[in-house]
Amino acid sequence: MQTRSQFAIPAPPVPYLPVRNSDALFPVHRIYCVGRNYADHAIEMGHDPARELPFFFQKNPDNLVINNEDFPYPRNTKEVHYEIELVVAMGKGGINITRRDALDHVWGYAVGLDMTRRDLQNEMKKVGRPWEIGKAFEHSAPCSHVAPVAEFGHPNAGRIELKVNGEVRQLGDLGQLIWKVPEIIMTLSGLFALKSGDLIMTGTPSGVGAVNIGDLLQGSVEGIGELNTRVVLG
Repeated sequence: MQTRSQFAIPAPPVPYLPVRNSDALFPVHRIYCVGRNYADHAIEMGHDPARELPFFFQKNPDNLVINNEDFPYPRNTKEVHYEIELVVAMGKGGINITRRDALDHVWGYAVGLDMTRRDLQNEMKKVGRPWEIGKAFEHSAPCSHVAPVAEFGHPNAGRIELKVNGEVRQLGDLGQLIWKVPEIIMTLSGLFALKSGDLIMTGTPSGVGAVNIGDLLQGSVEGIGELNTRVVLG
């Protein structure tokens, strides 16, 4: 007689991010992304940032690329773009979290790349379909270690930058976020039940562009950390 439940197949591994200055690991539950959260990027994508409320899409936890590993160029696309972002790592979950309490739920921050099959995303936009094939493909979320709030605090401002082969392509400041981290958490927790281990990619500054095989991407967020990945044949 069976006395406990068992998985029918081997359980998949838990996705995680390394923790800065530690051997600990940060387990990842979901990945939420905020669209067009810097005014200059909204404009370069053909939108009016003054008229948009925050909107969200998701990547999958196993889309993460960690430890500065390579980014394999994905299949079925001819135009893959980089988007450098501040990533929020949630230590506590909740629903209808208030703006005042939102930062109490944050465990740390990381540097991330929202890699995008732009040609496929644009096709989906034209016909009003979801973006998943453009956003949630394998290896689409390179991410750095998590810098704990307890040690590094909350970044209210600071340089966010991406270099491609040593040349600065994206440059902004966290103070330019249209929707700040507390507002993002407040809004998102009204739509989803946030959980410990959730990541939130907070949007990208202007300067997004296509990558080629062999490119070295070097991203950084002041006070949080750095992220490097090389584009290789997938």
